[in-house]
Amino acid sequence: MSYYVSVPFVPTPIEVVRKMLKLAELKPGEVLLDLGCGDGRVLVTAAKEFGARAIGIELRSDLVSRAVRNVIHEGVQDRVLVIQGNFFELKLPPADVIFMYLLTSVNERLRPKLEKEAKMGARIVSHDFEIIGWKPKIVEDFRDGGRSHRIYLYER
Repeated sequence: MSYYVSVPFVPTPIEVVRKMLKLAELKPGEVLLDLGCGDGRVLVTAAKEFGARAIGIELRSDLVSRAVRNVIHEGVQDRVLVIQGNFFELKLPPADVIFMYLLTSVNERLRPKLEKEAKMGARIVSHDFEIIGWKPKIVEDFRDGGRSHRIYLYER
């Protein structure tokens, strides 16, 4: 079954990205998968600051172009891959950490795919939106620039 997902592009603030990757305990050499990678900021941060390899899947061609430009500008193209496509239609590559800033309704539709394709032991970190039916290992609330954020950490 194919899904077209319309999720608005709302960039995750860089401090929230760092907090999420720290909470997920992303380590050097691990693989991070960003579902809906937008402008690539999570991929770049994972590669530059955490020493990880990173894969992003993005549907919109304008955002794929922006992500690729950012990856090249930051000099991490040897550790980052950006794929244009619908993550519902692609087989998810094996990843140690899966990063998501989607909507609860999208997370709910994505859950069976994650259950089937995410590798055992993968840490799944979601910004602001929970995965209905899963019990988070950690839920952390914090404020950044006057805005409140909630981070959900799940373990597969």
